[in-house]
Amino acid sequence: MTDGDEFLEWVKTALYEAELALHNGDPALRRALWSRREPVSVMGAWRNAHGQEELDGLFTNLGSSFSDCTSFVFELQAYEVSGDMAYTAGLEHTSVSVDGEPRTYTLRATQVYRREDGEWRVVHRHGDTVTE
Repeated sequence: MTDGDEFLEWVKTALYEAELALHNGDPALRRALWSRREPVSVMGAWRNAHGQEELDGLFTNLGSSFSDCTSFVFELQAYEVSGDMAYTAGLEHTSVSVDGEPRTYTLRATQVYRREDGEWRVVHRHGDTVTE
């Protein structure tokens, strides 16, 4: 299995499961996949975060806002692995309750990853709402 194959398998399993759990109100899996080394950052569709403390607050807030995810599909459009760095770019199609209100939306999401101690960790996310 190549580095690219291994990375893609991780994206389709561990990363997907973490995002699904977040959209059902549990941010723990997402946080576990994020680096504990600086720098880390989110330029989010709803809120930005820079550094570990802000990241923890963001993920906790998102977890308390999301519930009852009925659909989460990550449409991967591009990815690359180069040594211990990688990125993904794609569309996240989500149907979820946000603060108790059902919503369906699509985000453009680009993420950057760093391999740390043999494990992939997210270090940056940029997401914005698709307004077609």
